[in-house]
Amino acid sequence: MIEAEYYWRNRELRHHVNVIDGIEAPTLVLKNSTYLNTYTKQWLQANIWVHDDRIVYVGEMLPEKQDAVEMIDCEGKYLVPGYIEPHAHPSQLYNPEELAYHAAKTGTTTLVNDNLLWRFLLDKKKAFSVLEAFDELPISMYWWARFDSQTALKDEDALFNTKEVLSWLLHPSVVQGGELTSWPRLLDGGDRLLHWIQEAKRHRKPVEGHFPGASEKTLTKMKLFGVNADHESMTGEEVMKRLQLGYQVALRHSSIRPDLPKLIEEIVEADLPTYENLTMTTDGSTPEFYENGLLNVCIEIAIDKGIPLEDAYLMASYNAAKHFRLEEQLGSIAPGRIAHINILREKSDPHPESVLAKGQWIVKVNEAQTISSSIEWEKYGIKPFYDVDLKETDLQFSVPIGLDMVNEVIIKPYAIEMDITPETLPANKNDAFLLLMDRNGKWRVNTTIRGFTKKLGGLASSYSTTGDLIFIGKNKSDMLLAGNRLKEIGGGIVLVHNEEVLFELPLTLGGVMFDGEMHTLIEKEKELKRILSEFGYSHHDPVYTIYFLSSTHLPYIRITQRGIIDIKKKEVLFPATMR
Repeated sequence: MIEAEYYWRNRELRHHVNVIDGIEAPTLVLKNSTYLNTYTKQWLQANIWVHDDRIVYVGEMLPEKQDAVEMIDCEGKYLVPGYIEPHAHPSQLYNPEELAYHAAKTGTTTLVNDNLLWRFLLDKKKAFSVLEAFDELPISMYWWARFDSQTALKDEDALFNTKEVLSWLLHPSVVQGGELTSWPRLLDGGDRLLHWIQEAKRHRKPVEGHFPGASEKTLTKMKLFGVNADHESMTGEEVMKRLQLGYQVALRHSSIRPDLPKLIEEIVEADLPTYENLTMTTDGSTPEFYENGLLNVCIEIAIDKGIPLEDAYLMASYNAAKHFRLEEQLGSIAPGRIAHINILREKSDPHPESVLAKGQWIVKVNEAQTISSSIEWEKYGIKPFYDVDLKETDLQFSVPIGLDMVNEVIIKPYAIEMDITPETLPANKNDAFLLLMDRNGKWRVNTTIRGFTKKLGGLASSYSTTGDLIFIGKNKSDMLLAGNRLKEIGGGIVLVHNEEVLFELPLTLGGVMFDGEMHTLIEKEKELKRILSEFGYSHHDPVYTIYFLSSTHLPYIRITQRGIIDIKKKEVLFPATMR
């Protein structure tokens, strides 16, 4: 593993200089280019030389040696840096490799990713091996070091202790600490969390917060503790306040919160004089939201809503690179940078007709290039999952408190006033059985959920925050059938009604990720949404509802490994039951 600040070895650097001296030839020249210089915010004319994965020259000259050089005439085209997604959750049904290739096809050639997936699925040795495998992709893949599990685990200290957290922070592919969903612990005197933040800062890595609705007082305290960035602004006023306090602010446009148009309208109206501390993020959206791309969509919105053209591109490239201290590698078309370059038809059209990633064509004149999968998942123990049998004895429901859906992810408690002991719950009620079961079959938590379905017999899912098993339904027999089918397909999501399997989505990579192309997954997600809507799901994003059932950074009640938890009081209302 090469340290991030020394991306190229000395021998390679000598080759790069030899290209300038005419001793060696570049591998690619983009001649007659009009490119965006991110340092002067000007569109300049240049010939751009690339040697393997690096930009080695930007200027008027053409190379002396041109034998075997790929010469591309970019007359009339406009070149901008590859886009950077600064806040990716790379396993929302898709797997990180497929997300990376899908993103790159529309110009997003760098992703900074949540590492939570690896914390739950792999031991550290295998996880670090996976990170090294991702370094070999043409897309640049960087990672966060999580400080918390985003849920209530049976034994959180086994995963999130000082030794483990600091080993992740020190990894060269890890560029930040966070996102800090456990920040209330900091306010409550959590010195261990404060120590981790300070260690991140000592190693010159920023810390990202997660502060939805936070007051000025809270935001100020978080700055004093050392937090650098936040992506939870829901209004232009909140954006402005965070900027004024010194935060790097990511404007979110996601499947749950497509806020970007509103946020930009409000900051433009507020006459924000500079955009250099703003980035944009799609915040780990579900597959269908990515049908037309990632940051290319955000740039289009920014331009349409009045962000100056050059600033819109910088918000999606250089600003993020600078924040992560990667500006010597990413975010600009300049000598020494990784050759991530998007070729546009027009300045104002951020959807590239050609994409270079590490000097390799991902898309060439609107034709996606064939790139073979290189991640050998089974090598790291990521394989089909689910060897647990759901039994009739697991489907015993008696607790008096259920989960009432306010929207996709906000859930309130409610008093269960109906008999929940029968085999089937009444069709005229919105209540359904809800069961969370250990992926290793050791424990379970039983309750009900209101607002997810009016009539669906059974849903089984190995896709969840922790990879534990979720069962929802009105009929116990259908839930058992869904569980059996889930086991047969090696994990995923299964829908059953009246003893008929209506839908199945195999997630054979650890039970949480799809092993296939994004366009196939997008169509499967559309089908899942359609069926659940027909059965009474009235919100927009059922995938996130399933995923966030255990997420304790959201109000007001959650079902977790420890049991049913009151988030505000931080109390276990009903503990998990051993099987």
